[in-house]
Order: sequence, then C-alpha cells, then structure tokens
Amino acid sequence: MHLSFQKLFYVIATLFALFAILILAKSILIPLGFALLISFILYPVVKKFESWGLNKILAAFLTIFSVLLIIGGFILLFSTQIFDLAKEFPHFQNKVILAFTDVTLFINKNVSFVPNLDKDELFDGIKNWLQESGGSLLKQTFSSTAAFFAGLVAIIIFTFLILIYRKGLIKAFSGFTSEEKRGRVVKMYKSIQQVGQTYLFGMIILILVIGLANSIGLLIIGIDNPFLFGFLGAILAIIPYVGTISGAIIPLLYALFSYDSIWMAVAVGGLFWFVQLVSDNFLSPKIVGGSMNINALTAILSLIVGASVWGIAGMILFLPFAAMLRVVCEEYEELQPIALLIGNQNYQETDGSNKFFNRWLVKIKSWFSNLHNF
Repeated sequence: MHLSFQKLFYVIATLFALFAILILAKSILIPLGFALLISFILYPVVKKFESWGLNKILAAFLTIFSVLLIIGGFILLFSTQIFDLAKEFPHFQNKVILAFTDVTLFINKNVSFVPNLDKDELFDGIKNWLQESGGSLLKQTFSSTAAFFAGLVAIIIFTFLILIYRKGLIKAFSGFTSEEKRGRVVKMYKSIQQVGQTYLFGMIILILVIGLANSIGLLIIGIDNPFLFGFLGAILAIIPYVGTISGAIIPLLYALFSYDSIWMAVAVGGLFWFVQLVSDNFLSPKIVGGSMNINALTAILSLIVGASVWGIAGMILFLPFAAMLRVVCEEYEELQPIALLIGNQNYQETDGSNKFFNRWLVKIKSWFSNLHNF
C-alpha cells in the first residue's frame, strides 16, 4: 500500500481541527451531546404520546415535563435529609477543623516547623480564615451553580428541539448521500439511536442497583440518611473513577466525624469498596460497556480523551460517542478497520454466566424498546 504524505497531512490536520472545535465550542457541544443522548431514550415515550393523537410539540413537552416531575419528586423526597445535613454542617465543620488541628500539632511536634504552636490559636486561625475566604468561595459556588443551571436549561431546550425536529434532521443529514444509499443511512441513524438508548437505559439500571445496594448497606451499618448517601454515591459513580472515589469519600467523612467509633467509617469504606468492585467487574461491563460492543481499550481511551477535552462531561459522553462511531464506521467500507479496532467482536466471552446475564439484559431492553406497543 502506497502511503501518501498529502493524505497523512490531511488526516492529522483534520484531527487537530476537530479537537480545536471540540474545545472552543464545548459550551454548546456539551449540552447538545447530553440532549442527543436524552432524546434517544425519550423517543419511545414521545412516540407513545403521538400514537394517542397528540402533535409533536405537545408530545415532546409532556415527555420532558414528566421527566422533570420525576426528578423533582426525587429531590423533594431527599430534601428533608439535605436540610438536616445543612443544619449539622457548622458542627461537622468544627470537627473537621479540630481534626486538622490535631494532625498539624502532631506533625509540628515531631518535625518542629513552628515553635510554641498553640492548639486554640491554630483552631481559631483556621476558622477565621475559612470565614474570610467564605465570600470568594460563595462567589465561586454561585458562578458554578449559575453555569450549571444555564447548561441544564440549554439541555432541556436542545432535547425538546431534537424530539420535535427529529424527522427533518434525519432527512437533512440523509441528503448528503446519494438517493440509492439513503435507506442504508437512515438505518444507520436508527442503530446510533439504539446505542444511545441502550447506554442511558443501562446507566439508569446501574444507578438503581448501586444506589439500593449502598443504601441497604448503610442502613445495616447504622449511618443516618442512608438512602441519600447511597444514591448520591450511585449518581456520582456514572463519572468513571473520579465519581466512584467522590461518592465514597462523602459518606466516609460523615461517618468519621459524626460517630465516635472509627469502625463505622471502616465499615462504610468497605461497603463502597465491595459494591464498586462488583459493579466495575461485573455489572458495569455487562449492562453498559458490553451492550455497546466496544472493547476495554477503546473505553479507556475514550475516558482519557473525553477528560482532556471536556473534563467530567467528556468522561460521561465520549464512551457512548465511541460506540456510535463504531456504528458509523461499520457502514462504510473504508472505515471498517476502525470499527474492528473499536468493537469487541473479536473478544467475546462465552461462559455460561455471561450468556445467562445477557439473555435477561436483552429481555429487559426489549421491554423498554416496545414501550410504545403497550
């Protein structure tokens, strides 16, 4: 095969241009990416409303409004526990400062950085510093919260527009190909939609399973607000690696500073470690990763690239995007080698337990996919 320097240059330049666009336009592309995935999973519900005689706009509005009501219900369910934690925050903050003071005094006693370091002075100094820096911290929190809600509103708007203009969008993108290939392209778009739907549906199942496991374990241990901490850890677990650690640290610190026994914190850490071990090695690869037919190398690379381009949002989005890229590459002969590199068809496991699990997973997904037939 003759390697053309000109073609190689075009490929490299295209990749650089693609990454530049992803970085520069991330404020628009991130909400659009989330909206695309959400519209995939809401599509059967919209079709169900349309089958009852509703027009596209009303069907899309009712679907999104129903989802917001469900999310609002969950927030309302945990609101009492959140307010209780907020009331305990000053006491919890004093315990954290006191623990930090004791550690600092212990280190200074053995290393002697500062002579005659007084515990009360150090405690008051740290507390005063936190109060003085509270303004800038509040300002930063307000800015982050405003950016979050702005992105959330953009996601809702983009989702609504994608749902009502879905047929026009498919027709427009299909117009870039010749007429004899348009049927094949439309089929490819449907396959992409199924990949996104499978990913989000798998994540919902994963959050419910991990959340229930965490909550039941915390309830047995005796931690206050077990369902709040359990489902908070499960929701954060959708962020690979970083979310898992964050979801475990929050209840771990709460147990460490809210209870006299250190074994409560040890039990919480052991619980989250065990649940995450089962999730990472069995549930997540089969429910989320395996259902998208991408190999482990592609999954890890997508997480690294996503984190470098879009941060945490990229770590969430680039995994299903890699699966969608595999579907696109399979439809074009020139790109089929890339699909082979991304896919896991050459690494299928055939043991009996996987077959049993996959059969049930296929049944559950078929129930969801046939929702509009109810």
